[in-house]
Amino acid sequence: MAILNDELTQPEQITAAEQGASAKRAGLLTAAELDALVGHDALVLDHISKRFVKRGGGAWWRSLTGNGKNGKNGKKIIRAVDDVTLTIRPREIFGVLGSNGSGKSTLIRLISTLLLPDSGHIEVFGHDVVREERAVQRLINRVSVEAAFFRKLSPMENLLYSARLYGVPASQAREQIRHILVRLGIKPDRIGQPLESMSRGMQQKVAIARAFLTAPIFLLLDEPTTGLDPRSKQDVQAFVRELRDTHDATILLTTHDMDEAEALCDRTAIIDGGRIVAQDTPDNLKLAVAAKLGLDHPATLTEVFMAYTGRDWEEHEAEESDDEE
Repeated sequence: MAILNDELTQPEQITAAEQGASAKRAGLLTAAELDALVGHDALVLDHISKRFVKRGGGAWWRSLTGNGKNGKNGKKIIRAVDDVTLTIRPREIFGVLGSNGSGKSTLIRLISTLLLPDSGHIEVFGHDVVREERAVQRLINRVSVEAAFFRKLSPMENLLYSARLYGVPASQAREQIRHILVRLGIKPDRIGQPLESMSRGMQQKVAIARAFLTAPIFLLLDEPTTGLDPRSKQDVQAFVRELRDTHDATILLTTHDMDEAEALCDRTAIIDGGRIVAQDTPDNLKLAVAAKLGLDHPATLTEVFMAYTGRDWEEHEAEESDDEE
């Protein structure tokens, strides 16, 4: 295993796989479509809001169309995303930092066309997510903690199936699948075993590999390292950086892992109760909070979160334990 890792980290060994990934991207989009992306911001959110209603005693949610009434018939209106505005530049790794129930996953679902906004406007590389959803779907790939697989099948079989959906030939996909899975720390002898025999952390790695497979232009990572051990987290984080640096990918990362946000993100936004309460580089946020608190050293990201939300992680987790994003 050590030999495999050493070989894969050599530049001349990575080149062929990287070229294959770039070729797959080119196969998904025409040259004209790739050229059309130039000059656009990767993501524009303009006053986006999304509300749900939670019925008293119920566990299911229903989207409101704007006619819902708060407080009647046991209904509780939840503002999952509330007037959010932000812009992400191409090749940027942008983090959205917030605890459970803060609106992170709802925001990802809105961007990935799985939910419709109640108000506001979303564009991905100039394409409107409501009017041009197919165009947006060809540009993005999403990883979440709720990834679905055929669990009787192996990682290789699952990823070959995904490759076919994206129009990547099996012969071309096999080498890339092995390359990605080994880079993420899955041993070669496990690649052909059923997913149901693997831990949650290993299954999460396969979900991440599926997103990386087509070298996406815009990658949405919704708490991608949840359930992973520290070494596996480092493997994923290194691959995320490589995807940006080598393939010019733009990455939106949601997390409540402070170390992960600091290690990966060029800029970070803090979301609380569906609203963006702060937005800047991690270093600038720490300096601003240090000045606000009168510290003689830069604040930590935990202190930044507490300063902008008025609570710590444990308090917020307790408040939101009964809510769903």
